[in-house]
Amino acid sequence: MRKVAPSKRASSVEYAIRDVVIPARELEKKGIKVIKLNIGDPVKFDFDAPEHAKEAYCTAIREGHNYYSDSEGIEDLRKAIVERERKKNNVDITSNDVFVTAAVTEALQITIGALTNPGDQILVPGPSYPPYISFTKFLLAEPVEYRTVEDEGWIPDLDDMRKKITDKTRAIVVINPNNPTGALYDEKILREILDIAGEHEIPVISDEIYDMITYEKKHISPGSLTKDVPVIVFNGMSKVYFATGWRLGYMYFVDPENTLENLRDAIGRLLRVRLCPSTPAQFAALEALRGPMDYLNEYLKKLRRRRDLMYRRLSEIENISVQKPEGAFYIFPRVKIENGPWKDDKEFVLDFLRSKHVLVVHGSGFGRYGINHFRAVYLPQEEIIEEAMNRLEEFMKERTR
Repeated sequence: MRKVAPSKRASSVEYAIRDVVIPARELEKKGIKVIKLNIGDPVKFDFDAPEHAKEAYCTAIREGHNYYSDSEGIEDLRKAIVERERKKNNVDITSNDVFVTAAVTEALQITIGALTNPGDQILVPGPSYPPYISFTKFLLAEPVEYRTVEDEGWIPDLDDMRKKITDKTRAIVVINPNNPTGALYDEKILREILDIAGEHEIPVISDEIYDMITYEKKHISPGSLTKDVPVIVFNGMSKVYFATGWRLGYMYFVDPENTLENLRDAIGRLLRVRLCPSTPAQFAALEALRGPMDYLNEYLKKLRRRRDLMYRRLSEIENISVQKPEGAFYIFPRVKIENGPWKDDKEFVLDFLRSKHVLVVHGSGFGRYGINHFRAVYLPQEEIIEEAMNRLEEFMKERTR
């Protein structure tokens, strides 16, 4: 029997953040310890979900909450999400505006699937979190990257955004705080993006999974600013609540003029087809949302120290330049590839991995505006960051002129 061929759309899917793990595993099979700065999973380091939420997860299982929930999520959790978003963002929503999802990844996949037909376009920031590009392509639509300006802290180039809107554009995606750059957008930028979306009568999709992991400034949601432009917000438990493995998220609609009614119906249909998210995880999320968050202050202090350390060390290395991130836990330095022996940033990353046993992610994996960069996380303890930066400094001295 001949080999079964996968679809062309599946064969083209890439996810740089996990794809680079494969060569790292080959080193680990040989007994080599690799410093992993590739995946933004705080629970792999010295961070963890709050105890009251973990206990609620165990209790939910013991008490028999092991059944299918409603497809849109359990009502009490949706009400808790409303309370959380009203308190933090002052958005006027009800539980009917909320859908619980299997993390933000499912929310974006289902939303793009409900929003686009083949050939339609979604505007995404460049650089961008890879699933926005990969899932859009998989669904036979086109991701169009709008430029963000590196020298200005990776803030969106609004003129470029305007130029790239066509009659096929179905939405503008905002990732704020941004993955991979750590950029944090202020109110002025967000209002201008809403104005552009309003001019073209398209919604804004706002990914806010890092909304409370900020340092010098606070996060602002476009959902709190809009007057007539529909905003679809994605959020979840993975980052602020340090529960990546629960795979639980949510989305909600801020829709002042009820222009998303048909889209909301389509999304609801897709969610019913996939049945429901994890029921025990929903009970844990309910407790996380309604319980104390005093753990977050201490975690933010640790992250700020580690960010400052990695930023300082990177700034001191010749042939590397870097912007200071204001949110999330990523940093996105530029490498002078032309001063070294590499043909591109992926070759740089693999060379660094194989020679110094430190794993980062090639910037081109985040789109065309990521070329000649790499993404690193500053989640590890400070001594690990110091060691990784020592190895990078040594590597750059050896490889560049």
